[in-house]
Amino acid sequence: MSNQVFFAVLVAAFMHAAWNAIIKDRGDRFFSISTLGVAQGVISLALLPFVGVPEGATWAWIFASAMMHTGYKLFLIRAYTAGDLGQVYPLARGSAPLLSSLFALFLLHETLGPFVWAGVVTLCAGIALMSFKGGSIGALDAKAVFWALGTSLFITGYTIVDAVGARGASSAATYIVWMFVFDGLAIALVYAAVRRGRVVAVMRELPFGVLTALLSLGAYWIIIWAMTRAPIGAVAALRESSILFALLISVFVLRERASPWRIASAVTILAGVVLMRAG
Repeated sequence: MSNQVFFAVLVAAFMHAAWNAIIKDRGDRFFSISTLGVAQGVISLALLPFVGVPEGATWAWIFASAMMHTGYKLFLIRAYTAGDLGQVYPLARGSAPLLSSLFALFLLHETLGPFVWAGVVTLCAGIALMSFKGGSIGALDAKAVFWALGTSLFITGYTIVDAVGARGASSAATYIVWMFVFDGLAIALVYAAVRRGRVVAVMRELPFGVLTALLSLGAYWIIIWAMTRAPIGAVAALRESSILFALLISVFVLRERASPWRIASAVTILAGVVLMRAG
């Protein structure tokens, strides 16, 4: 992984942590995440004249990705309902990089160097540690674990699909813009079906949605671009350093307490990042 790609992914990780911090305290997460998805779709729709039109098999990858992104959002909402945000989110994100690396290895024959593999495993271990408050998995509700791991499978799915789709597209920009148009349409239809009569509320919240969508869309755009230039597993793992940035934001911006187990997990995540850079 080149220095350019490495630092670009770290910027994307920070942007991902930033938009999660913005919606962190929103009580109705289904509404917040739906607003985010619709805003992403609206922004992407406005960008269509500036990108090309997908061809051939790229359409199939775009549709598959949009459905997986929608499934990811719905599972994440259920996971948040069943468990604590601070434990569910790291668990959902933590296993995805390792799964993505394994899928890329066996399906795409994409290999990683020993230092990169060590970094992936160490980073995932650090994220998992953050989920197990006090080091006890028993603190997690079984339903929360189920929905969080289901979320992780969707993350793995769209990571592989987007990497393959973007590599086969005319450009990463073309792929990402069209994908988010259909992703926004899908979540809008789901929201309209579930919250009939409250669709106008989403439109009123679009200014908030646009702010978070710009951060989210920009972060994922960088990630897809990076996956066209570096191994999928390495990029997927490095982007989860967003957990480390989220911790820093929570401590220095939100003035939350950093407990010893959170500090230990942060150090482990940082060690994983250093190992990946060494590779």
